[in-house]
Amino acid sequence: MLSSSALAEAPICVVDDRGRDVCMVKPAQRIAALSPGATELIYAAGAGDKVVAVVSFSDYPEEAKEVTSVGSHTRIDLERLMSLQPDLVLAWGTGNPSEQIALIERLGLTVYYVEPHEFESIARNVENMGILAGTQGQANTEALRFRQGIQALQARYEAAPAIDVFYQIWQEPLMTMNGEHYMSKVVSLCGGVNVFADSPRLIPRLNQEAVLLKNPEAILAGGMGERNAKWLSAWRAFPGLLATQRDNLFFVPPSLIQRPTTRLLEGAEILCQALETARGRR
Repeated sequence: MLSSSALAEAPICVVDDRGRDVCMVKPAQRIAALSPGATELIYAAGAGDKVVAVVSFSDYPEEAKEVTSVGSHTRIDLERLMSLQPDLVLAWGTGNPSEQIALIERLGLTVYYVEPHEFESIARNVENMGILAGTQGQANTEALRFRQGIQALQARYEAAPAIDVFYQIWQEPLMTMNGEHYMSKVVSLCGGVNVFADSPRLIPRLNQEAVLLKNPEAILAGGMGERNAKWLSAWRAFPGLLATQRDNLFFVPPSLIQRPTTRLLEGAEILCQALETARGRR
């Protein structure tokens, strides 16, 4: 049997979203979150009081707005970051500059890559962050809440009649997502069919004609801000579009659906209800 001193010295290890073993000799005390999504996840894991650095647009929860910003996710102020002496850096694999993250690692900081593409990987990230920060109790509770909520939606809508859906991520240029994206999996969860699921690009750029040819039954969009639904107005100019004919133009607050965090459950509930409304208009 290991002695208590040996147990205390055993490293804390998890596997990040790049399949890398990330180990620490003791729970993190000073954490840098280099994307708004990573910020939400570490707070969800119960370690918000250990966050010493965030990047721009890290606006949830409210307390995150008071944490020191070290630039944007696309350009990190390394001097400021290093001055805060983080012992754990939560990096966004496809969002942060790879050369800056590589330099952070060469400088000896522990880096955990956050890049969830599945519901389960969102829950697992919360659990992993709880392990690394020593807040497993709250992290495991939140991960369980998220898993159970997703399972409940799956059970509720698995037999729902399918609806062809166009989800608009951005306006200019017009952008959506393919079937590999986690937001497309939310559409599927609710009984929707992403009309651009077979696109070869994760985030395809489109023109209006491509959407009109697909003639989706419902269009969902975020927008610039949590209450700004003006992106949907452009589709009202096409009365021949099935979604317009049936008034199936639905706004989803972008922070609830366009960040892979446990708040995605709230966004999924809104999206599912929108598609249920569309079914009722047939």
